[in-house]
Amino acid sequence: QVQVVESGGGLVQPGGSLRLSCAASGSIFSIGAMAWYRQAPGKERELVARITTGGDTSYKQSVQGRFTISRDNAKNTVYLQMNSLKPDDTAVYYCTVRGYNVVWSDYWGQGTQVTVSS
Repeated sequence: QVQVVESGGGLVQPGGSLRLSCAASGSIFSIGAMAWYRQAPGKERELVARITTGGDTSYKQSVQGRFTISRDNAKNTVYLQMNSLKPDDTAVYYCTVRGYNVVWSDYWGQGTQVTVSS
């Protein structure tokens, strides 16, 4: 059994900041890449940021320079620091973890709501 739990969402004004956290626990013996996706109402889920085991990062173009993804391998945790937030960033944010338990699989969290509004 593997659990992936996100936290840190909420309501913030345009221009504000939020930090999302995501921790993986349970029967997971090794963790590979970790990533954040988001899904706005009526839209498809999209990749926001990704980080490899070695710390290489990649970002959706519209968040480049505003969002920063990082990870703490000792805690099996990934973070998403979001600055200069815009109303278009409003979405449910999901964390995904590639983990090894007999085979490599992608594990998803339940999502955390981020709302950017004045």
